[in-house]
Amino acid sequence: MDHSESKHFRAAVTVDNVVFGFDGKQLKVLLIYRGAEPFKDRWALPGDFVPLDENLNQSAIHVLRSLTGLENIYMEQVHAFGDVNRHPFGRVYTIAYYALIKVEDYQVQASSWAEEAAWFPINEVPELPFDHVEIMEFAKQQLRNKIRTQPIGFELLPKHFTLTQIQELYEAVLERKFDTRNFRKKLLSMNLISETGYRQTDVSHRPAMLYKYDTKRYNRFLERGFSFDI
Repeated sequence: MDHSESKHFRAAVTVDNVVFGFDGKQLKVLLIYRGAEPFKDRWALPGDFVPLDENLNQSAIHVLRSLTGLENIYMEQVHAFGDVNRHPFGRVYTIAYYALIKVEDYQVQASSWAEEAAWFPINEVPELPFDHVEIMEFAKQQLRNKIRTQPIGFELLPKHFTLTQIQELYEAVLERKFDTRNFRKKLLSMNLISETGYRQTDVSHRPAMLYKYDTKRYNRFLERGFSFDI
């Protein structure tokens, strides 16, 4: 191997995970407090170098588990980022993954060189190192596109839910307010949800009707997609 060929092997690959979480009211993102250089003592996305004996998907899962304790999470590869000066150690490419989970279903536990792991509201994220802001924003846009075309949000709701809860979910992810009447008209016209016959209990206001989603139509929409533009 001559010099002109060997220079192409002077690069490394990392994975960065953008884990979005919905807590019933807010969309949040999971960050770690770095206990290692570069950018020690800074909040960042959970990420690390890809070992030579792991493929990308395996590495993304392993990195997330080792830094935050989270596992059994479905993650999608979202994009590759490779600006020349994105990493102070040298030429480092990163492959980003993202996921959307229900916060209360998972216990976050920092480990390895991550000193802390915590959820931050999407609009209250501290200054991030590397190009993690760009990565997070790209993943957020992908999430917005997906929730407009697939019914992924219903998995973040209780088994029985109100129309207000669905609207709050979409408003949190899309970061916009909807006219309640128009939102409900659009949602009900899709025949994706149906009344349960039950109403809320233990509430100070007038109990709202509880709904459930139709599993068969849900799976059909996952395959074929839809348009949720209002």
